Amino acid sequence: MMIVRLRRGIVGETRRVCHLVPATSPGVPAELSALCGEVIQSGQADLLPGLRGMPCDRCLAQSARALRLERAS
Repeated sequence: MMIVRLRRGIVGETRRVCHLVPATSPGVPAELSALCGEVIQSGQADLLPGLRGMPCDRCLAQSARALRLERAS
């Protein structure tokens, strides 16, 4: 799982949340699809070494749901 945040100036500060993006292959693809459904252009986001700042609520909810489903099976 990658943690990405839109760069300063791309969106307002209140929308610069940390999104969770599945790491599907080596390298960074041109488009990133966050768990919340937001599509982010790779040149518009920073890859973070860990969770920094405000997390995306929808990404967190989706990751928790996926974890519950995984544990149930």
